This record gives sequence, C-alpha cells and structure tokens, in this order.
Amino acid sequence: MTKIVLKAGERVDTVVENGVEIIQSPEVFSFGMDAVLLSHFPRLPKRADRLILDLCAGNGAVGLLASSNTKAQIIEVELQERLADMADRSVKLNNLEDQVRVVCDDLKNTLKHIVPSSVDLIFCNPPYFKVTDQKILNDKDALTIARHEVMTNFESICSIVQKTLKPSGHFALVHRPERFMEVIDTLRAYKLQPKAIQFVYPKAGAEANLLLIDAIKDGKSGGEKFLSPLIVYDSEGNYTKEVNKIYFGGK
Repeated sequence: MTKIVLKAGERVDTVVENGVEIIQSPEVFSFGMDAVLLSHFPRLPKRADRLILDLCAGNGAVGLLASSNTKAQIIEVELQERLADMADRSVKLNNLEDQVRVVCDDLKNTLKHIVPSSVDLIFCNPPYFKVTDQKILNDKDALTIARHEVMTNFESICSIVQKTLKPSGHFALVHRPERFMEVIDTLRAYKLQPKAIQFVYPKAGAEANLLLIDAIKDGKSGGEKFLSPLIVYDSEGNYTKEVNKIYFGGK
C-alpha cells in the first residue's frame, strides 16, 4: 500500500473484515459502529459502470468500507477540509484512486459534481441532533458539525438525494430511533419510499440506539419490511454472531 504521512493526532485503523485502512483522529472525527453497519446494510450495485454517492462522508469510512464489496465508482462528499483530506489520504493509502473520489464541498453544491438522476445508491450518515441551543449553532468545530445540524439538516439531505438518485435508486441511511417518525415523514415528502427498516440495540432488553433505513426513489407504498432487530452485544459483553460477522467476516 502507498505510504501516507499522518498528521498530528492521527492514527490508522484497520477493519479486519476487509483489510481497509482508515485514517482517524479523535480530535476531529472517528468513525463508529454506525458507519460500519451502514456500509453493510443495503445491497450494493456490483458493476463498474454503477455509481455510489456517500453524503456527509466524514473521513470516508462508509464509502471505503463498501469499496471492497463492489466495483462501482464511489464519490464521497464532505464539507470539512480536514475530514475530506483524511478521506482522500485513506483512498490513496488503500490504492483506491481508480474507484473512490473525495469531493470537499458543501452538500448543497453536490449537483456541481454529480449529474442529476445518475446515482444508483446513496449512503448517508447525517448529523443526528437538531440545534436547540444558540451556543451549538455558533460552534463550528469539527465534532459539532459532524453531530449537529449546524451546516445541513435531514430535509436538505433528502432534497439532494431526490435530485441525484436514478429512478428506483436506493438511499441507505443511519439515524437515531427517536427521530424515526420525522425521518419517515421527510423521506416520503421527497418521494423516497422506505422499504427496509432495522433497529439496532446495544444488548437484549435495552432500548434501540440506532436506526437503519433503505429507501427507494419514487417507490410505491406497500411491501415495507421491518427486519429482525440487530443486537450488538451478548450477555457476556461480546459481539453477537451477526455483528461479529460484519466486523470480522466469515459465517
């Protein structure tokens, strides 16, 4: 693999399941389980002439993790220069320049880089939390922008998704369960019909803490599937068989 110079506070983490190496920095952003689960959630287009778009890409984790399971082209859009730079160096670290491209720009400018109605699959791990405090609104540090709807919101994301997806293209996202009804209503307002829904639970008996949805552009209502609950840890604190497979591969 290409030798990449790490900046202060950065490290390289390797995902065992596919050997992808990703540059991380807890000072600005580190991907978590939500990114890993999202990258495995939808069915990926396989062919090299297909296109995947990763919005709110952060350090590029979702697109990079998905790259090992498809030949499709992947474009990652990230607003923050530091995170986009980390993603771009991770692309080079994994010798994926021919497959993955990082665009550093505001989400609202996505159509400057993408032909309308040309994308087969869109990933998004959006900011989860609404801004309810003026202090948060004025805080433009990397972690605040990644976690809170300071620079964009879910409705703006859905508007871009509707414009960039092909008819019957898929939109896969991860969000918080407490925003479930709002997320569903917003998706449907933009003619993005939820088709597969899965709640993620830290352990049996606990409340869900993540929500995965796969929606189809201009899809018809009906036939929605609520998938089996995904439980992360067993009673002994180890990954369950399902999560262990996602992280480490195998049966």
